[in-house]
Amino acid sequence: MPEQRVAVVGAGIIGLALARHLTQTSGAEVTVLEKESAVGVHQTGHNSGVVHAGVYYAPGSLKARLCRRGVSLLRSYCAERSLPYEECGKVIVARNEDEVTTLRGLRDRAQINGVPGLRWLSGRELTTVEPHVAGVAALHSPSTAITDFRAVAESLAGDVVAAGGALRLGTEVSGLTAAGDRARLRAGEVSLWFDRVVICAGLYSDRLARGAGDTADPMIIPFRGEYLQLVPERTGLIRGLVYPVPDPRYPFLGVHFTRRLDGGVDIGPNAVLALAREGYRWRSVSARDLGQTLRFGGFYRMAARHWRTGLREITGSLYRRRYVAEARAFVPSLTDTDVISGGAGVRAQAVDRSGTLVDDFRISQLGPIVAIRNAPSPGATSSLAIAEYIAAQMG
Repeated sequence: MPEQRVAVVGAGIIGLALARHLTQTSGAEVTVLEKESAVGVHQTGHNSGVVHAGVYYAPGSLKARLCRRGVSLLRSYCAERSLPYEECGKVIVARNEDEVTTLRGLRDRAQINGVPGLRWLSGRELTTVEPHVAGVAALHSPSTAITDFRAVAESLAGDVVAAGGALRLGTEVSGLTAAGDRARLRAGEVSLWFDRVVICAGLYSDRLARGAGDTADPMIIPFRGEYLQLVPERTGLIRGLVYPVPDPRYPFLGVHFTRRLDGGVDIGPNAVLALAREGYRWRSVSARDLGQTLRFGGFYRMAARHWRTGLREITGSLYRRRYVAEARAFVPSLTDTDVISGGAGVRAQAVDRSGTLVDDFRISQLGPIVAIRNAPSPGATSSLAIAEYIAAQMG
């Protein structure tokens, strides 16, 4: 794409990875526009920091393909930039025989995806990896890692600027329109013209895509994920990452334990409907955001399908003891006094008109405009590979 002007809307890790790739490989004049005053403020800066190995994803899906490629690229990038990258390993723990059946299916899926070093553990073998964790069986992924995705995003932003790209912070894009083979972007009172525009706007991706002429769905419905933390003197309960066997009907993994780079341990997240797209607390309410959710037919179909799970998540959010009780199913010695409140993040969950929670990455093209409509976990893990993929689609 020699001499083209390209805009990337959103300075999260995916937008910055794409901008870096384009500045280094295409010869394009690249501008990143971000409404916040810093990069990686929302999903990038509030996620768990886990570099996923590719255990969960359907073989052949974009998630599976780009996750495995993304892990390789991210590991190398962190090594080159002296960024933290710790392979602390993960165990996925089955608590009963029904979950063992599902776990065997995960093992088969992970092997097809090429996840390295997998080990099947009996309940006794599990305690050699995680002494305080109880289960009847587990799948151990030793290559699953943790990093600081906010630091990665800041490094990528530096690469963009060093390669001649522009980073315009505090610039909110209010609309996009395609005009022939070019696109007009509105930022406040200013109109800017580009040959290509890529929407990497996370929580606002659907609004911008729809305004550019894309379909109304999938629509972003925000879900807040709240964490508890182990008190410092009890972080020894967890060595690495401890995950439940996921419910295949639901894209959220449930309560799990995540070791952080600083040695702390998070418990969670849950998944409760956020009342604003940046609704990091219950009291954060946006009439516009909530109204848009409530006017969307897919929301009610989703709620009818998952209301029991939703009620359990809300109960865990409002009553800490309930939350801790779920976590205690994996760590029997955990007590109510072992935890304190942690942070929260908001997941941009795409939901289609049928009420289905969109699981795979979804990317659409509208002439000169490319829209990332859904890039949930492992989006951060896959960011450098997603950048390669989108650049190839752009030609």
